[in-house]
Amino acid sequence: MNPIYDNNTLEFVTVTLEFCASLERINEYDMFSFVNNTTKILPLLYVKATLLPEVDEPENAEAAHFITEEVYDALRARIAGLLGEHDSYLETFLPDMPYSDTPIVAYISENIADIYQDIGDFIALFRQGYEETMLTALSQCAENFRTYWGRSLLNALKALHFIRYNEDICLKREK
Repeated sequence: MNPIYDNNTLEFVTVTLEFCASLERINEYDMFSFVNNTTKILPLLYVKATLLPEVDEPENAEAAHFITEEVYDALRARIAGLLGEHDSYLETFLPDMPYSDTPIVAYISENIADIYQDIGDFIALFRQGYEETMLTALSQCAENFRTYWGRSLLNALKALHFIRYNEDICLKREK
């Protein structure tokens, strides 16, 4: 069976579409609704990415990029604005961390924008409907998940979980 028509691929596409759509509606969110929504969609995205079928990337395949630096920066800035002082967290899994004398700060906004950039490019390529392009997009997205944005997703989720269930931040709002 062609991996682009595999049920796990189609479910991944569905979740990625929802993830992208939720971020494209970011101006409708306040911090609490953003955190609530994002802590629900990120775990789904992670699970669906782990279930993607193995894909051999077509030879000489090079995927185009659709999410520009301007779109990335605007999204990152909007998320940073929503989260304010809660955007930053201490990164603990960088290779240099054991050798660092100072904590390494990371940002939820950058993690989410990084994921969006890769997922947005994947969706744009997949929508073209050309099987070779779809295979390239699927292969590259799965590889980028394994090597990069999967960790970004987990780091952001951990930090967002802290915000969502911290009584001084979000829990008071939900009551």
